[in-house]
Amino acid sequence: MSDATQDPSAPAPELPQAVAPLKFLGQFIKDMSFEAPLVPDIFNVLRDNSPEMEITIDASARQIEGPLFEVMISVHLEAKAVEKTAFILELAYGCLVELNPAVVPPEYAHSLLLIEVPRYLFPFVRQIVSDTTSSGGFPPLMMQMVDFADIYRRKFGSE
Repeated sequence: MSDATQDPSAPAPELPQAVAPLKFLGQFIKDMSFEAPLVPDIFNVLRDNSPEMEITIDASARQIEGPLFEVMISVHLEAKAVEKTAFILELAYGCLVELNPAVVPPEYAHSLLLIEVPRYLFPFVRQIVSDTTSSGGFPPLMMQMVDFADIYRRKFGSE
């Protein structure tokens, strides 16, 4: 133990600042549509028949200016029972991010924007889908986790 006392008026030593590869500047619903064209009649069909779900999910990014990018997750859901449409939900959910070029090499920016940023956004998308289907009179739809790295590989051929 040291006998030296620390001067309380002395400034605290500066700790190095963590440098983030990107900053989230805002999240938003860019477009959303929910249709249930056969309500209330479809409820009778759904009483005896489970719906089949067709789900399409994609991610995209576009440069706004300099290090600013808009990243979007697009979701299209269509629920059918006995060839009748129960509901259709379309959602474009996005965010504005700023890449830090001092931390992110240009060769990694594309995969960072289309894999990691959508991973961050997906829980918000999942909640919106659940709330919307529930508000539409259907059981809340809880989407399973999405492998955005797999979507990226299938779309661009590598990670």
